[in-house]
Amino acid sequence: MTSRDDSRPAEPEYRQIRFRPPPGATELLLIRHGESQPAHPDAPFPLVDGHGDPELAPEGFDQAQRVARRLDTERIDAIYVTNLRRTGQTAAPLAGRLGLTPRVEADLREVHLGAWEGGLFRKMIAEKHPVAQRMWAEERWDVIPGAEPAAAFESRVRQAIERLASAHPDQRLAVFTHGGVIGQALALASGSRPFAFHGADNGSISHLIVTGGAWLVRRFNDTAHLDPTLTRAAKPLT
Repeated sequence: MTSRDDSRPAEPEYRQIRFRPPPGATELLLIRHGESQPAHPDAPFPLVDGHGDPELAPEGFDQAQRVARRLDTERIDAIYVTNLRRTGQTAAPLAGRLGLTPRVEADLREVHLGAWEGGLFRKMIAEKHPVAQRMWAEERWDVIPGAEPAAAFESRVRQAIERLASAHPDQRLAVFTHGGVIGQALALASGSRPFAFHGADNGSISHLIVTGGAWLVRRFNDTAHLDPTLTRAAKPLT
């Protein structure tokens, strides 16, 4: 009977490993602001630098609280908002829980909608205006009269994210921003169609990692914390 030779070295094994951001990378949790006030034709939204600036609706304030509960046990090194108040209002509960003062990155404000600012955009979308239909078909905001050119919007978002990444290596940021910006950022990261990531829900979390010249999409439109049947958010982001 032949016995096993226990003196032989064990064969190496190679297990699957969990992804971790590489050294020097910056994690950006791109959080869309909560739902804002409805638009009314006879009461356009106030403008800030030409951009519609509604405040949050009651539902939006509730979403902000849910975002805060989702992230208040996470390592968040800095909080960023835009110069439009719906992002600051959405960030406020998390900032209060973590004791962080939000910083403003105005270049992550929403795409400028030209003649359709102040709430008119929503009316045109709801009524399926021909220009709105063309916008979806061509995946371009700038078919709207006076809207921000596609190349300018892309450049603005790219430069803002690169600026944050350069300032925060090895850190995780909670960035409260807008649906168009999130869609543009993830399109840049993935090389997708311009509107492939259009439609992030209010209060949703998308996850982008910037490392060197590479942008990595880790998640899109995470809304587990918005489920009203849950008393606490689902598993933390780790």
